[in-house]
Amino acid sequence: MDWSKSASVAWIQNTTTANDVRDLMQFLEHRGTFLFPTLPNGLFSAAAGEGGDFELSGYQNVWVRDNIQIAWAHLAVLNNATIPRVCMQSLTAFFAKYRHRFTDIIDGKADPADPMQRPHIRFDGTHLTENSEKWAHAQNDALGYFLWLTCRLIIRGDLASNAVDWALLAQLVRFWQVIEVWQDADSGHWEEVRKVAASSIGCVVAGLSLLRELMQQTAVAAHLANGSHPITMSDVDGLLIKCRKALHEILPAECVQPNPLQNRRYDAALLFLIYPLNILRDRILEDTILADVKAQLQGPCGIRRYPGDSYWCADYRTLLSAKARTADFSDDLDARDQLLKPGMEAQWCIFDPIIACIHGQRYLADGDPASLELQLEATRRSLSQLTPAGNRFPQDRCPESYFCEEGAWIPNDITPLLWTQANLWQALTMLQQSLEK
Repeated sequence: MDWSKSASVAWIQNTTTANDVRDLMQFLEHRGTFLFPTLPNGLFSAAAGEGGDFELSGYQNVWVRDNIQIAWAHLAVLNNATIPRVCMQSLTAFFAKYRHRFTDIIDGKADPADPMQRPHIRFDGTHLTENSEKWAHAQNDALGYFLWLTCRLIIRGDLASNAVDWALLAQLVRFWQVIEVWQDADSGHWEEVRKVAASSIGCVVAGLSLLRELMQQTAVAAHLANGSHPITMSDVDGLLIKCRKALHEILPAECVQPNPLQNRRYDAALLFLIYPLNILRDRILEDTILADVKAQLQGPCGIRRYPGDSYWCADYRTLLSAKARTADFSDDLDARDQLLKPGMEAQWCIFDPIIACIHGQRYLADGDPASLELQLEATRRSLSQLTPAGNRFPQDRCPESYFCEEGAWIPNDITPLLWTQANLWQALTMLQQSLEK
């Protein structure tokens, strides 16, 4: 496939107007590109496939992290909190149903070293029940996102105080204190080898920062100071100081632990600390991360998660059964890593739209033409990733990634991925805003 040309990419030129982008979005909406199937309780399955191998993939489950990203996109694009609020209330209901996952670790009754004893971040969304299969549930990033969007909705006035489970938020903070989140090895965004990851700690900082802002209200501070596991401003400040110090010592790397199985200089998950979380506030550091991604991770049809990523490596469908492709590899990646041929990591589609949003956010702030050019470039790359005509999926769908099969780069089985849709939706909306400016 020629990654520089497709029907949708042709819409985005240097002479493109805001009306052109609006027309493109309407065209894609008509094509079903931005269809977000929703469970009756407002949650989103990770992908919108059906039948066959998809049922074995596990992507019909709900991931906390994906749901936050999708809910946030609805807020960012529509400026309407109805869908995000219902989604967050259902996530809260799930965590409250299994509150003991927090309290047992706080009270020393459960071992946080066992990921199955941690709060579950992948579950049966239809019934709001945990899955029994082993999974890498040690994911502080997902919990950080949860706190971040909950607090954003409260601050905006979209989530009423009496609808907030303040005890749960306090227990989350206590949980982070007990596991020493600033130095806790978790499985992070990619649910793999546990390590002390900047991308996870950054999500925690994002959530705690907004919680601290809320706690300046006397009523909120009072709510959090009650219950079986109360917290005060000093608890939040103490965690923030330690987490920010850890971030300073790790960034711009993802992990600096000496163990080669953990040490990671480059990881595209760091982009989320720039957008949507906006927690770095250091232009030089942000530019370093962007440059690292472009130089070390960007490919012709997408962006690698990190060097050496063996998930959906070349000929993945031939090498592994449908069920094995998305199994829990967090304890031992060696077998899967042996399948990877150098330079043949899958190229993901969730990152280019985020890069477009980063440059768009900058252009809206300062009007620098260079930012608009970079925004246009990243948006064109994002559109080039939509499924082409004549492949095994309907045209103009958003894949999780492209992988190489028999020498050709094609969409992987997880198509469409709702997280990719959400990011592209935001990228096009922000481009329209930039061009209106």
